[in-house]
Amino acid sequence: MVKKADLGSKRLISLAPENWVKWVMQQSDLQVQEILSGEFQWVERESDVLLKVFSPQHGEFLLLNEIQLRYKANLPQRMRNYTALAEEKFNLRVYPVLINILSLGAPADIPCVYQSDFLGIRVYQDYRVINLWEVEAETVFEQNLVSLLPFVPILKGGGEATKVREALRQLRDNERLQDLEPLLSFFASFVLELPVVRDIMRWDMAVLRESPWYNTILEEGLQQGLQQGLQQGLQQGLQQGEVTLVLRLINKQLGSVNEEIKVKIRHLTTQQLEELAEALLDFTSVEELEAWLSNSM
Repeated sequence: MVKKADLGSKRLISLAPENWVKWVMQQSDLQVQEILSGEFQWVERESDVLLKVFSPQHGEFLLLNEIQLRYKANLPQRMRNYTALAEEKFNLRVYPVLINILSLGAPADIPCVYQSDFLGIRVYQDYRVINLWEVEAETVFEQNLVSLLPFVPILKGGGEATKVREALRQLRDNERLQDLEPLLSFFASFVLELPVVRDIMRWDMAVLRESPWYNTILEEGLQQGLQQGLQQGLQQGLQQGEVTLVLRLINKQLGSVNEEIKVKIRHLTTQQLEELAEALLDFTSVEELEAWLSNSM
C-alpha cells in the first residue's frame, strides 16, 4: 500500500516536473518524458518518484527521487536496491537522488554512497544527496520551483515571516497549488512561533493533520509500539508520537518547560494531547499551560 507521504511527493513533483529535474540535475536542456510507476512488485517496495528524462547529450535515462522526512541509516542500501531494480525493470540508466527534508539536529555526515565487501565480492553505488535545509530559499522563487514552495520555511534563510508570506502568496495565486497550504503551515510550525504561523495562515491542529507528513511524524513514536506487537503497545506508540509533537509545539509557543510539566504531558491520553495542541494556540505563558494541566488531570 502506497503511503500518504509517497503520494504527497509525487503530487509535488508532478506540478512542474521539468523545473524539478533541471534543478536537481543542474542542467537546463533536460526534458521530462514520463512520470513512471516506482513500484517494484517483486520486492513490495516503491520509490517515491521515478521520472523518465531525455538529455541531448546522454539520451534517455531515469531520475530516481527518494524523498525522506528525515535521514535513516538504511537509506544507502535502499538507494542501491531501488537503482538496480529501476535499471532492470526499465532497461535504462538511472540517476538516483536522495532528498532529506528535515535536519537531524546535530551536524551529521550523510553518506552519498553504498558499499559492501563480502568474501571478496564488492558492491558500490553512488547517489546524489540533497539536504533541503542547505538549499537557499531564494532559489525557489528565482527558479519558480513550485514543488518546493511548501518547504520554504525549513530551507536556508526561509524561516522568516516574509519568506513564508511570499510562499503562501504564490500558493494562493495558483488554483493548482492552493491545497498545499496545510503542508506549508506544517513546516512553518517548525521554525516560527505558533502565533506568527496562526497570523499568517490561520493555522490550527486540523490543518496540521491534513499534511501528508503528519502521520510520518507520529510513526517515530509508533515504532516502539509496533515492536511490542500488542494492541496496547500500538496505542502507547501512537501516544508517544503525539507527546513528541505536543512538546515541540510547546517549545515553539512558550519556550522550554521543566521536567514536572513534561511528565504530566506524557501521562495525558491521546485525546487530551490533541485538545492540548489546539489549546496551545491561545496560551501566552507557562502558567496557563500549568492551569490547563491541573484541570485535565
